[in-house]
Amino acid sequence: MRKVAALFVLLPLIAFALSARAQTVVQPAIDVDLELVLLVDISRSMSRDELEIQRRGYAEALSSPDVVESITQGINGQIALTYIEWAGRHTQRVIIDWTLIRNVADAKAFGDTLIAKFEGGMRMTSISRALTFAASRFEGNGYRGLRRVIDISGDGPNNDGPPVLPAREAVLEQGIVINGLPLMTREGLGSYWDLKDLDQYYLHCVVGGPGAFVVPVYSWDFFPLAVRRKLVLELAMPVFPPPEPRIIKAQAPGYDCLAGENIWDRIIDNKN
Repeated sequence: MRKVAALFVLLPLIAFALSARAQTVVQPAIDVDLELVLLVDISRSMSRDELEIQRRGYAEALSSPDVVESITQGINGQIALTYIEWAGRHTQRVIIDWTLIRNVADAKAFGDTLIAKFEGGMRMTSISRALTFAASRFEGNGYRGLRRVIDISGDGPNNDGPPVLPAREAVLEQGIVINGLPLMTREGLGSYWDLKDLDQYYLHCVVGGPGAFVVPVYSWDFFPLAVRRKLVLELAMPVFPPPEPRIIKAQAPGYDCLAGENIWDRIIDNKN
């Protein structure tokens, strides 16, 4: 009788343990054509209007017919997307975590969330920390992409945190491609940080990996079109891109990939 009573006591515990174990079973990753991080600059060199233009530009581009068509025509017909804003070495904020985009409704919902509210910018520009933070977001995200891409926009060179080249190399070693959207509008608040050849800085110091490319933005009126063009290029890349990048080449001899740090040093020297 005692054994029977003990069994009745144990049965609920066994059932609870089995239920808890079932709940902790890791779900299989969802197959997608692309895992894409939209890594967007919010450094204080940009005005609040420009920060809003960026979010609205991404929202508009994502739900555009050519972008949605590019998504649905992939092998899996879907991508995984996350939107992260960044500034200095300690400033990376996930605005929208990994989301499955399969159709225009998904893309529009993502965009609507993006423009539901707007936040201010933060100090400094740490491309190096932004890249390493973005790379860390891929592991355990619940998706298995044919490609992994970081899409970084910015209006100035790295001037905070570690140097950009070692950070870039660490990301590329993980098989992640980096594409760039240098913002060369010259309308922000940070004229100190202007690089006349910011597109070349991005080309030689930031982007990399098979098929990597840069799409410069010279006017905010052009921004939504530039984002749309960039997204279509990323979505249209073949599953097995050529071993050598189509546009990006090896670092140009003598190109100053410490341009931002050097500008900062000059500013400090002038203040002393």
